[in-house]
Amino acid sequence: MAPDPAGNPPDLHELLQRAAAGDPAGWKTLLAPHRDRLRRIVAFRLDPRLRGRVDPSDVLQEVYLEAFRHLGDYLRQPEMPFFVWLRAVAGNKLLELHRHHLGTRMRDAGREVSIDRGGPAITSAALAAQLLGHATAPSEAAIRAEAKARLQEALDGMDPVDREVLALRHFEHLTPAETARVLGIKEKAAGMRYLRALKRLKEILTALPGGPVEL
Repeated sequence: MAPDPAGNPPDLHELLQRAAAGDPAGWKTLLAPHRDRLRRIVAFRLDPRLRGRVDPSDVLQEVYLEAFRHLGDYLRQPEMPFFVWLRAVAGNKLLELHRHHLGTRMRDAGREVSIDRGGPAITSAALAAQLLGHATAPSEAAIRAEAKARLQEALDGMDPVDREVLALRHFEHLTPAETARVLGIKEKAAGMRYLRALKRLKEILTALPGGPVEL
């Protein structure tokens, strides 16, 4: 049996049909391979101002409920692989949470990349925090604060799609094919953008105060 139109293999398509028909074991089996990956994505995309107020695990449970409610719709018209669809559901749920909790304090949409992928675009602040980690000593904290400010400024100067490609490939660990589907571009173009963005990021990290930062 051939894959379905979204590229899901036959065994996955059968599980999708079972889950949509109300089989809880089928739904649990479908989600199991993606739990850790989705939780990492939710934690990564969650605005830093909401950490401590919103638990990524709770967000994930809402994502699963929303996905299950719309599973029949997905099966009737599967336009993307199941994981990419789940990720889009998670992105839309995060966008709802950000609007609810932050309202007008959300980052100006005009400063973000406009691509039809759902969910909040990655910010330079989130990328900088991931790249620099956490300082432990006061002297390290001072250096880190200066480095973070310079890193954010440099990341803000990057092409927004390149910044997204970095987030998707390097931090969300999406495959080249998944990255291309999320961004709505050709896989070759996504690969070229990733190499260009990675080269630029390494140049930025080498010039930071306190010495080069390893990726």
